[in-house]
Amino acid sequence: MDKLSPQQRSKNMAAIRSKDTKPEMIVRKGLWKRGFRYRLNYKRLPGHPDLVLRKYRTCIFINGCFWHGHNVAEPQMDNGKWIIDNSECCKIPRTNREFWVAKIRRNKERDKEEQRKLAEMGWHCITVWECELKPSKRETTLDSIAFTLNHIWLQDRAAKVVSYQSLDENEMQMPMAADSDR
Repeated sequence: MDKLSPQQRSKNMAAIRSKDTKPEMIVRKGLWKRGFRYRLNYKRLPGHPDLVLRKYRTCIFINGCFWHGHNVAEPQMDNGKWIIDNSECCKIPRTNREFWVAKIRRNKERDKEEQRKLAEMGWHCITVWECELKPSKRETTLDSIAFTLNHIWLQDRAAKVVSYQSLDENEMQMPMAADSDR
């Protein structure tokens, strides 16, 4: 049973933002300090990624652990009900559990589909989880994102190696210039 009235619950749920969240602001500031420039909530791409770095052909999704079911095993069907286990950072509410399990399952499926579409279009996808941005892990996570972006950039712009067939010694000798009559 919910401890809040329907009006209070509605007010609480309406206050949850999808843009400019605290985890998103942490990643944005960290990348900006490291010299990366990006676009926000790019609507031309599937899934409207939180950050798009066009130079790197990379999309960054900053996911809340609860809303996207971080470290939660795939839900299992048991007697017509969805069963899902909690993880360290994602606790499924005990009230209206079936609703939340179905919602999180749909979110996870949608995330996979959007990233598949982006990959088909030639975009790289990075997912950053809310729990990876806790103060103890924050700098490591941001450094890891920067390393990954630099690796992608170098990999995409690497010189193409052309292998030449080996030549015989006879073919390698330079032809001698013919002596001309003077």
